[in-house]
Parts: sequence; C-alpha cells; structure tokens
Amino acid sequence: MNYLISGGGTGGHIFPAVSIANALRELDPQANILFVGALGRMEMERVPQAGYKIIGLPVRGFNRAQPWKNITVLIDLAKSIRQVKKVIRDFRPDVGVGVGGYASGAAMWAAANMGIPILLQEQNGFAGVTNKILKDKAAKICVAYEGMERFFPAEKIILTGNPVRQNLLKGERIKVKGERNLLIIGGSLGARTINEAIKAALTQLAESDIHVVWQTGKGYYESCKAAWEAAGKPANIECLDFLSDMPDRYANADLVISRAGASSISELCLLGKPAILVPSPNVAEDHQTHNAMALVNKDAAVLVRDADAAEQLIPEALRLLKDTQRLQALHTNILKLAQPDSARRIAEEVIALAKNKHA
Repeated sequence: MNYLISGGGTGGHIFPAVSIANALRELDPQANILFVGALGRMEMERVPQAGYKIIGLPVRGFNRAQPWKNITVLIDLAKSIRQVKKVIRDFRPDVGVGVGGYASGAAMWAAANMGIPILLQEQNGFAGVTNKILKDKAAKICVAYEGMERFFPAEKIILTGNPVRQNLLKGERIKVKGERNLLIIGGSLGARTINEAIKAALTQLAESDIHVVWQTGKGYYESCKAAWEAAGKPANIECLDFLSDMPDRYANADLVISRAGASSISELCLLGKPAILVPSPNVAEDHQTHNAMALVNKDAAVLVRDADAAEQLIPEALRLLKDTQRLQALHTNILKLAQPDSARRIAEEVIALAKNKHA
C-alpha cells in the first residue's frame, strides 16, 4: 500500500504525523510512505531525520491582517495544488492522511478530488481551519477530544487521542533534594510569560523546600540564566534551555507547569501528571484555551490565564504542591482522559480505508 501523509508547520503537527507513519510501518512493513510539507517549514528537516522522504510545496498561510497581500499566497497555492497533483499521479497513494497545516490543505484537497480516500487527524479541542475546510471530503476524522461534532460530521468522527512519544512511559524517578518536584516546561522555543513569572519568584522558590526544573526554551535561556545567577544560583533550581531526558524529568515531577498545546496535554494525560496549564494567547482561534478547558471541566487540570500568570502562577503552584489530596485527585482525573496507542489506532483506520478501496 502507498500512504501520503501531509501537514506540519509546528511540532504539534509533525510529531503526530511521524508517529502515524511509524505505526503504519509497524502494521504494514511493506508500506510505501511519502510526506508532503511546506517549503521552509520545520517538517522539511524533521521528517527526513525520522527516516521518511518529503516533498516541499511553496504553500503559505493567508495574511489575515493585510488581505491585499494574499494575491501571491493564492498564486503559490495554485502552484502547490498543481505540483501535488503530479506527486499523486506518480506515487498513486491508496490513502491520504492530513494532520493540519498549510501543506495538508493543498495535498488533501487534491487527493480527495482525484478519488483518493482521506483521513484527517485533529489534535486540538478547537478544530483548525484546514481540517474544517476539508471535513466534507474526509472519509474519517480522528480527534483527541469529545464534543467535536460542533466542527465535523458525527458519523465520521473517531475518538483516538493524539499520538505521543511512547518512550515517555519509560522514565525513572531519581532522587533529588526537595520535598516535592516542580517541572516547568516552556517548549523548545520557550514561553515568555511563564519565564517572566519564574524570574519574578526566584527568591520565593529558592527559599522553599521544592526542587524546581525550569526548562526555559532556547530563546529565553540567557536572560533566565542571568536572573538565576543574580538570585545566587539557588541549588534547588535547575535552569536549563532544553531537556534531553524528558522521560525521567516527567517521572520525577509531582506537578507540571506547561502551555496547553495538544501534544503537551496528551503527554500529561498519558502520564497522569497534575498540571497547571497556561494557554498561549498567540495561537489561532485561542485553541490552547479550548484544549485546557476540556481538562479543567473534568477537574483534571488547573488553569492560569496568561494575563494572570505574573501574579497567580507561582502562588498557585506552591499551594498545590502542599495539597497531597488535590494532587491525587488531579492525577486520577487526568489519567482517565488518556488515550494510549493513539498512533496505532489511527494507523488501523488508515489501513482499513486502503483495504476498502481495493475491496
């Protein structure tokens, strides 16, 4: 079977795409898998690193602030659709898989119009524009949250969850100084508001009996490290730009502070980690707040809004870390929302579509 997978732009799209490809290869070792991405975007580097071939399209996102600049965007979209039609004719996919992002729109639109069944994977609790446009052309739509009938036809929806890094389950708890362990994740690039809140509370954290792992992200590391040094390099606070040992760091954490991206939330659910979520205000249609509220409404996480983080984030974290009963309740409730083996379940749906096509 030949499988065409498309999407990208962010790690939140690329990681599920690669996980689905890995699961397809596991279930169908003879599978031929080809990715389609957007030139200049993260997937053009990450997908080959994962061992897959990728073709780049000149597709770009629309400029909503300056609509008159979209003439060149439309020209590039037309070029991309022409290019991807040729790819489809040459590769002859049995199924197309779209995970969101600019390239996914062009590739899945072309595939569906050429009679190829397509499956969409939506990571967020608030559907992305690309998947909403493609919903009527899709044969199946795999989602991570309940209640997605407001965006997609109910008969097409399958609740599979988001694929997450399975190696996270192999972490081991290591002994560190401190009564409790707080893990702060800013993502690979970092989260400005979270970092500013930590900087402002360094003295308070240094005087606590908590061990803090502060992952700043590369973009903020130098300023955060300078603040940590100015605070006297407190021994109970680790200030790091990147965490290469995430499984162990997660295993150690009694509480996690994180943004509310789809991949991060899926990891927290899988591991049953009590969390304070600080949704990023800089994402399309505020989908991180929708992601977070899906957990908050089931008493499975605590929400601190970005605008309130400076005042509320660290006091809330310190309060929670002293409340064993509340931490246990959050652990129990978030674990109920886990969707293990997501990638495999999505891959099974993709293979079923391919078999139906040939039936």
